Amino acid sequence: MDSMNVPEVLEIKRIVEESESVKTFIFSWDFRQEVRPGQFVMVWDFRDEKPMSVSLIDPVRSEIGISIRRVGEFTGRVHGLSEGDLLGIRGPYGRGFELMGRDLLLVGGGIGMAPLAALADEATARGMRVDALVAARTADELLFLDRLEAAGVNISTCTDDGSCGFKGFAHERLLTLEGNHDMAAVCGPEPMMFQVMRILDERSVPVQLSLERYMKCAVGICGQCCLDDTGFRVCAEGPVFWSQELSRVREFGRYRRDPAGRRVPWW
Repeated sequence: MDSMNVPEVLEIKRIVEESESVKTFIFSWDFRQEVRPGQFVMVWDFRDEKPMSVSLIDPVRSEIGISIRRVGEFTGRVHGLSEGDLLGIRGPYGRGFELMGRDLLLVGGGIGMAPLAALADEATARGMRVDALVAARTADELLFLDRLEAAGVNISTCTDDGSCGFKGFAHERLLTLEGNHDMAAVCGPEPMMFQVMRILDERSVPVQLSLERYMKCAVGICGQCCLDDTGFRVCAEGPVFWSQELSRVREFGRYRRDPAGRRVPWW
């Protein structure tokens, strides 16, 4: 069996509290395989296993980090762990982001900022100019602002309740955001990404979007994360897709699937 598909039990090296509901768990990593922003790992707490985006990639310190929002039983158990405790990690999996040009736009909503933070680190290290539109329900839920600022990213914020920055949704703020961008990367709630993609497509900005789906195997076998009848599997052909690929996906932005695969409308 491929060793990448067997969980490696790792000690939690550090934990960073990003907000009341989000923690970043940092592990030592040997980088035997390249890790790309936008890829994910499967996290095993010895009872269950879930996919999580990689939010920190640091080959210099030989570290990776995963940022986890507490939303249910599994994430609640992980949030209860301490530095020195153990988790199983397998991966990385999937297709990550590709950088092109000199000017990058990031649009992230909530925990969707996790893979975008890793992408911002790589882009600024390459000397790219990076604008980030960071969105959340309230100011307390805006993620990675200090880290982005330290990397030299130009930040705009928006919150549903107006507690920080623009009051409204990410796509509404995007309509007023100026700048010429060579590409954009987007991650967050799917209805938000759908609206953002439409705006960027109208501006002819190449855009990549990171999708989230229920996953079991993470290696393209089980079919849990298939998108319509396109042949796309989020774990294999994604989780990052170009907008022209998603234009073939009828379900994108319109409905999601529950754990049993039943369609659940977004609207």
